[in-house]
Amino acid sequence: MLENFSFRAIVEYLPLFGQGLFTTVWLSLLSFAGALAVGIVLVAMNLQPARLFRLPAKAFIDAVRATPLLAQLYFLYFGLPRLGFILPELGVGILALSLNSGAYIAEIIRAGILSIHRGQVEAGIASGMTFIQRMRFVILPQAFKVTIPPLLGQAIVLVKDSALLSLISVAELTRAGQLLASDRFMPAEGFMTIAAFYLLLYYGLKGLAALSAYWLGLAPTGART
Repeated sequence: MLENFSFRAIVEYLPLFGQGLFTTVWLSLLSFAGALAVGIVLVAMNLQPARLFRLPAKAFIDAVRATPLLAQLYFLYFGLPRLGFILPELGVGILALSLNSGAYIAEIIRAGILSIHRGQVEAGIASGMTFIQRMRFVILPQAFKVTIPPLLGQAIVLVKDSALLSLISVAELTRAGQLLASDRFMPAEGFMTIAAFYLLLYYGLKGLAALSAYWLGLAPTGART
């Protein structure tokens, strides 16, 4: 079955895969940091009573969640230059991932904040706390604990979505496999190696999510070890 499978070609291209893996990791980190910033701004606007802030945030979140990431990526890559904004491929990719994941992160954070019992908020109001004090001392510490596992789940999605950046010639992990497939006409070797590396990234992030749930006391009670 594997008589025509060339492990030697994979070994020869390992430096390229290593470089692509490094690029995937650091651009995913940058994109996730950007997505957190976007999500925090959006959820702050979305929770405002004033429609002037709430409606634009809700419209942006709905627009991002209703359209494919590929369409958003192509809009930024081909559309921004028409509007006078020219960014390098990496910049476009990080911007697209940040805006896309930011919309989902905003909903994750909003759900975490709204999960706090209303009685605790009313107790803070009765104690004379301002809105900022209630958020800082009552709501956010508890919401942070609840949102960490789903945020790490969104990070896994972001890492997988970064493969789309190969379509705009970003030299990340998927692009390395495409080069092996096209240079040597070995698609099986190229794409199976990509899958193996993404599997390693997935299990690494999944393990981090499980550890965070355990540290935060969110692991299911009575679970078998």
